[in-house]
Amino acid sequence: MLSELAVEDLGVIEKLSLLLGPGMTAVTGETGAGKTLVVGAIDLLVGGRADPRLVRPGAAEARVEGRFLHRDDEVVVTRVIPREGRSRAYIDGRLATVAALAELGAELVDLHGQHAHQSLLSPSVQRRSLDRFGSVDLAPLHDARQRLAEIDRALDALGGDERARAREIDLLRYQVDELAAASLEDPGEDDRLEAEEDRLADAVAHREAAGQALEALTGEGGGQDRLAAALAAVAGRAPFAAAEGRLLAAQAELADVAAELRAAGEAIVEDPERLAAVRARRRLLHELTRKYGESLAEVIAYRDELSARLADLEAYEERARALDARRGEAVAAVDDAAAAVGRARRAAAPGLAEATQSHLAALAMPKARLGVSVADDDPGDDVAFTLAANPGAALLPLAKVASGGELARTMLALRLVLTAGPPVLVFDEVDAGVGGAAALAVGRSLAALGADHQVLVVTHLPQVAAFADAQVAVAKADDGSVTTTQVAVLDEAARVVELARMLSGTPDSEAAHEHAAELLGTAARERGR
Repeated sequence: MLSELAVEDLGVIEKLSLLLGPGMTAVTGETGAGKTLVVGAIDLLVGGRADPRLVRPGAAEARVEGRFLHRDDEVVVTRVIPREGRSRAYIDGRLATVAALAELGAELVDLHGQHAHQSLLSPSVQRRSLDRFGSVDLAPLHDARQRLAEIDRALDALGGDERARAREIDLLRYQVDELAAASLEDPGEDDRLEAEEDRLADAVAHREAAGQALEALTGEGGGQDRLAAALAAVAGRAPFAAAEGRLLAAQAELADVAAELRAAGEAIVEDPERLAAVRARRRLLHELTRKYGESLAEVIAYRDELSARLADLEAYEERARALDARRGEAVAAVDDAAAAVGRARRAAAPGLAEATQSHLAALAMPKARLGVSVADDDPGDDVAFTLAANPGAALLPLAKVASGGELARTMLALRLVLTAGPPVLVFDEVDAGVGGAAALAVGRSLAALGADHQVLVVTHLPQVAAFADAQVAVAKADDGSVTTTQVAVLDEAARVVELARMLSGTPDSEAAHEHAAELLGTAARERGR
């Protein structure tokens, strides 16, 4: 709901701060006092057109702020209208587009009357409203369409164009054959082959190096002989006991190294054919990684993906036949579900029209006819609410109804039937052309809406205002040079005075006070207070 409204320099409003409560609030005051500006301020908060002419004379800009309770959270919406330049919008203090403001506003507020934010004028909202009224079950249709979409996506994934599919199969076969011929199994194969290539390419030099090392270690006067001489020199001498142990260990290590060098040298064999094969294999591996991946691991993974895709395409005909059969069943299911929704909507439409029309009769529109049309094609998504306000008039879409008062009362009647909607409902001109018993009916209807919504109504009728939970009086003040508007929430005593003014134009009349008190009492009794 709208819990607080603050306005600065908007039209004749210099400064306004208004706290609002739940239920129905009536906005009253003399003609020209600025009541409609209160509605206009709310209209600006929900994305309405910002006219620089609304800025109060002498002010640089107008500013409107509203604090809403929305889904258990507070939302502060601000609109600034400069005298020159484009308006600015803010949501919770952060810059926002007017479109974002309008989108949020559609969830928060419905304005009924001369403004353009009536959600029930939207074809999609009218369709959803009919579905709620008729308890139309859309789930089977949604599920059927979802299954059909899944099948269509599966068919698209197979490749629907025969020529394109044939080209893709040819390319995949070539790539899969090329990769299969390479017999890739080990992601580390190239590293292993690199080491083997190095050994084979320099086999002679490797063997010569091993021989030279062995000669240096085991030849006459080589490392082993010199180490033995050193060991003999210190053997048994106490000062060199530690050195003797280390020399013995070195002697054993030297023997091991010599044996390892001999074995490694003997294992190296010249094999030009193997070297050529290793080099050819490495060239192939490098070519495959250039074409199919950054590493052999990626190439192997890509090969597996290609093989799976090729298998899918080669099995296309069989899978396509199965999917086509399933698609036929899915299309039939969609048609059946759409027909069921269409029947349900057409069955509910007269009931919605009749229920709404019965409320219109009580709202001083006894000759009005309301129509709810549903398109002949299933599922009947094209739903339209139409109205003929006067006898002999043609049924026209609600959006084309000229009279603001008639449109507002029609919206009120629809809201009484369709309880869902934005939490804040604002009615302007709802009492245009209404009086007597019809005015009481309008008041009762607005009060009934106030049980489930916050209702703000601009009214000239005391019969309507008497049914409000709270009443706000708008008064114009003129000091001879500047005209301003003052807004105040009235207590019970002040409500009697204001209703007396509305009844007779003489707020000090004792008879008018008695009548006003009687109106308030009657309204309170009817509402069960």
